Amino acid sequence: MELFYDLVFVFSITQVSHLLLGHLTWAGAGQATIVLLAVWWSWNYTTWATNELNPETNPVRLLLFALMFGSLLMAIAIPHAFDDRGLLFAVAYLAIQVGRHAFLAFVAAGRGSIERGQAGRILVWFLMAGVFWIGGGLVEGAPRAWFWLMALALDYTAPLVLFPLPGRPRLAAGSWRLATGHFAERFGLFVIAALGETIILTGSAAAKLELNTGTVAAFVSSFAGTAALWWLYFISTRELSERSLAGEASRTSRARDIYTYGHVLIVAAILLTAVGDELVIAHPWDRLDRAELTTVVAGPALFLLAQFALQLRASRRVGHTRLIAGLICVAVGLLSGSLPVPALLVSGMLVMVLIGVALLDQGERNAEHVTGATPR
Repeated sequence: MELFYDLVFVFSITQVSHLLLGHLTWAGAGQATIVLLAVWWSWNYTTWATNELNPETNPVRLLLFALMFGSLLMAIAIPHAFDDRGLLFAVAYLAIQVGRHAFLAFVAAGRGSIERGQAGRILVWFLMAGVFWIGGGLVEGAPRAWFWLMALALDYTAPLVLFPLPGRPRLAAGSWRLATGHFAERFGLFVIAALGETIILTGSAAAKLELNTGTVAAFVSSFAGTAALWWLYFISTRELSERSLAGEASRTSRARDIYTYGHVLIVAAILLTAVGDELVIAHPWDRLDRAELTTVVAGPALFLLAQFALQLRASRRVGHTRLIAGLICVAVGLLSGSLPVPALLVSGMLVMVLIGVALLDQGERNAEHVTGATPR
């Protein structure tokens, strides 16, 4: 049932990437970021909810069907969320968040239970943020973005402060139950959905063009980059993130930091990489303009730096490999901006950086296996 629910978000991811691809400006990047953060927040809260519910029961199935429908409405509004479908986007988002937590508070949870208290507090915070979501949907132009940024600020701050309400005792971070394996698997599946977007854009871009030397080389480079992203996440980061929650007294707050907040950076990086791949395949021998170059470089750089931050939070150790590799990606971008470097060469250098990090990881894992050391 949860996999079926995720299908809507495959479409949502595609809509966000197309929004960015069609508006390669700072304003367009800001709009895509706002939309992505909203899409992520609606999926993320459902994942936390189903972590405590049984998706194989009919009431929960019906809830997920309703959330899917709301998510589909939100997705079809994405391309024109800052035009004539802003109110549809805001209403759909708010309906998802309020409807889910109304179900948790008044249907799933018993009277006087801690679960009802938690869901009720979250519901109140969503209603407060909803004022700004609806307000943004009713106005046009720049004010819409500011209204929605205020709404996102409330939504994203609430878990950090544990949803305080006047006159109510403070919630304990450990009061949320967490099924570690299921939780890590769900977030891994969203990463798979995001990686699927790189495959879709790579394939669709190449299918429209003549398969000459440049197109084929860019196609191969893009696929190799996607494979490297998969390797870097599922062979290293996912395992480390899941292991960091096992037996951890503060694992709820750690799960919040690593998954709720940290993984949106991973997803954003993959989407940027997907858009960058399409740009390179379309014009492999051309020099990228500033906006295109920024997009192509930002994907791998953000992915590596996000992994560095997640590893630091998960293990409390500074892994210099990804930090250095991310900075090398930035250096590639700066160098390419000052020299007449074709898009294919820029992409190739970035992919080599990703593959290099994957090889270093594998070398460390092999060494740890030989010595019997516990992998970091």
